[in-house]
Amino acid sequence: MPEHEHVYILGHKNPDTDSICSAIAYADIRNRTSKGDRFVPRRAGQINEETEFVLKRFGFSQPGYMPNVGTQVKDMDFFVTPHLEAAMPLKRAWDLMKAHGITTLPVVDAEDHLEGLITVNDISQVFMDTEDSLLLSNAHTQYRWIAETIRGTIRVGDENLYFSKGRVLVGTANPDLLGVILEEGDMVILGDREGDQMEAVNRNVSCIVVGLNMEISDRVLALAREKGVVIISSVLDTFTIARLINQSIPVGYVMTRNHLVTFSTEDFSDDIQDAMKNSRYHAFPVIDPQGRCRGTISRQNLIDPKKKQIILVDHNEKDQAADNADQADILEIIDHHKLGNLETMMPITFRNQPVGCTGTIMYQIYGEQKLDIPPNIAGLLCSAIISDTLMFRSPTCTVHDKMAAGALSLIAGVDIAQLAKEMFRAGSNLGGKTPDQIFYQDYKKFTVEEDVVFGVGQISSMDEDDLSLIREKLTPVLKAESEKQQVPKVYFMLTNILKESTELIYYGENSEQLISVAFHTKPENGAFFLPGIVSRKKQLIPAVIKAAQLIKNSDFSA
Repeated sequence: MPEHEHVYILGHKNPDTDSICSAIAYADIRNRTSKGDRFVPRRAGQINEETEFVLKRFGFSQPGYMPNVGTQVKDMDFFVTPHLEAAMPLKRAWDLMKAHGITTLPVVDAEDHLEGLITVNDISQVFMDTEDSLLLSNAHTQYRWIAETIRGTIRVGDENLYFSKGRVLVGTANPDLLGVILEEGDMVILGDREGDQMEAVNRNVSCIVVGLNMEISDRVLALAREKGVVIISSVLDTFTIARLINQSIPVGYVMTRNHLVTFSTEDFSDDIQDAMKNSRYHAFPVIDPQGRCRGTISRQNLIDPKKKQIILVDHNEKDQAADNADQADILEIIDHHKLGNLETMMPITFRNQPVGCTGTIMYQIYGEQKLDIPPNIAGLLCSAIISDTLMFRSPTCTVHDKMAAGALSLIAGVDIAQLAKEMFRAGSNLGGKTPDQIFYQDYKKFTVEEDVVFGVGQISSMDEDDLSLIREKLTPVLKAESEKQQVPKVYFMLTNILKESTELIYYGENSEQLISVAFHTKPENGAFFLPGIVSRKKQLIPAVIKAAQLIKNSDFSA
């Protein structure tokens, strides 16, 4: 199935277990309720250790990486060009261009690797150059292509040999004068006079062309065979042969080889426009990741390109979506967060429920569609619920999440408490990871208003010592990541699942004041201790937004 016919299902950047598992599950649902395997799960970022553990535990590979959903060359209906090799004659290129109504053709080898480019203008220049009698030999033209171009048959000689020495002449003089004009290695176009033909052979020409399928005696053929002279018999008259024969030179002699402007199938439309504007060509070769030329693309393809079709799960914020989500056709959104700022051109299906996990919604959809849930997908969705609800300790957890997790654990044949322990241990095992990798394992940027922008990361663990080590690694990183991402306030939640509390480290202008106002507390040793706070979505973010508005509207001083 062509890539532009796929619908991609993606979670948010810096994906967590819920966004990855829900994308896989919803692709299964849609593919089983529609024809073909059109729906494909993807990830917009690198997965964390917890998610990697869950995928391996239930036998899944990571979804393909798709950080940018803008329109790419492979999404467009670019022109799939006919096969043209450098050894083929110009007339073959000319005929292909006329047949397909195009002015540019890529030249490829037998494996479709690009070798050059030829245009109508390149061919026209050769057609107009009628005074160069050495053109065919200088171009090392193969006899098989000469015969094809002039609609001829090789009567004597090897079609795979090359005409590589001498001029092309029309033998209209009498035999005595012809002997003076002809030189060894020339190609001569003759009529049916045996004397002319014998004289040409005796002068050791390379090739004799006889028009109108005129008779060639056995004596001439035998002598030509003895002396290694090629003889071609053509159905055309002498004038037409003389006019067409230059069109037999190989495409490779004329094509442009250097400084070619090419585009990859992976290039984005925004990135290729300037290159097109600054080039003299009207069409540009398209190269796939294997280095094969797939066709050509022109400015016309940019007028109304096909957009990627995507379905978003577990988010509806522009900042959290894959890059250029506003350039894609968003078909559906399935989420459990607050309403964000994504806009669509047309009405879409938007399912947003106040539950603790998108995986719970997936469980409900399986039931609504009367679909059996495969045990391995049941394991994924159960894991997603455990992760998002911190094994039902998060205030975001609802009775729907608990019921779904219980049913899914039975289908998957897993023990929830044991699975949770293994998952959270894997998620907090960050040995070998750099501080910035830990920071972005579960990080989201939030924009409330133009002047209220902040980022929040979170790691949850059942081991207090692990959280202490993570704090030591991350505290120096906050400043660097704030400056790199141009986010004025950065927070990181170190959440203890067993104690149902969070230690919050912070950096940025007024970042301390914001938390002090939000939770009516003061920091100790560079961190806030927030008992009962385990949910970024339902507890931390709403409190921070409310505090920011309070500070802005009432000149509040912490």
